[in-house]
Amino acid sequence: MDKQFYLDREEGGRLISLFKYLSNMDVGEKRRPQSGSMTFQLEKKAIDLRFSTISNYQSQESLVIRLLKQKETDVSEIGTFFQYEWQQLKKLADAKSGLLLFSGPVDSGKTTTMYHLVKNRIRGEKQQVITVEDPVEIEEVSFLQTQVNETAGVSYEHLLKSSLRHHPDVIIVGEIRDEETARMVIRGALTGHLIVASIHAKNCTGVISRLMELGISRPLLQQTLIGISFQTLLPLYCPLCETNCRTFCTHYPRDQKRAALFEVRTGEALKRSLVESGEKKSREDAQRSFNHLLEKVTAYGYISKQTCDRYLIPEH
Repeated sequence: MDKQFYLDREEGGRLISLFKYLSNMDVGEKRRPQSGSMTFQLEKKAIDLRFSTISNYQSQESLVIRLLKQKETDVSEIGTFFQYEWQQLKKLADAKSGLLLFSGPVDSGKTTTMYHLVKNRIRGEKQQVITVEDPVEIEEVSFLQTQVNETAGVSYEHLLKSSLRHHPDVIIVGEIRDEETARMVIRGALTGHLIVASIHAKNCTGVISRLMELGISRPLLQQTLIGISFQTLLPLYCPLCETNCRTFCTHYPRDQKRAALFEVRTGEALKRSLVESGEKKSREDAQRSFNHLLEKVTAYGYISKQTCDRYLIPEH
């Protein structure tokens, strides 16, 4: 990401204090990290802002702001390199029940992907969708969106239990973080709901290992898990910039300077991943693996070799 301009320390400090005040953070507290949120009205558009602060050993604060712009158009597709994986995900999102999991690094578009898929599912149908998030990142009027509030004693566990009592068609879970959330997600998938959730892991195989680490047995995974997706947003190579397309370059539109690369495990490939050996792959699995697809988009010239090397997943 390119630096656009610099602020001196005094002006930067004043801005940080202002944003902390507007987002209901403790302005006087500089020792511990804080997070907050607010909605900023820009002309006729509302932009949701997420703030995060952290201080160095000299109590000098750093502030990061995430801008979550609400899309004006109802887009049925997202920017992706290969349609094969996207079509697989759309088919999985139409399932009556089961567990569909998404993994990927921070800012890889997992929430956007889950929302797109579920919106496509309910297009033209009356279905109830409940989200359980911390915090809600994308406002969607067609979903019943709930938000974790630990201060008020409203946890993922409590919201998931309440959501199941409402008999929804789909539940979107922002993140599986602990054993209780993992158990509730499995319970929901077993009782006839489609659960769409994210979980942190370095690849598709790592998702299975992470769930087992959270106390979910392999037989339960075999009964509930219908698909795993690992995704990353990759910056597109620009022949004008001769590197990743820069912020103010007009070769690609500003909101199309990155595209999603998916690895999807489902069907027989998922079954092979769930057997005891776990790591055994067929030739077909290897051809649709994340690293192979990454090298493929590099060969096509969509991304730079430097980007490929940066996002390549080490295989042991």
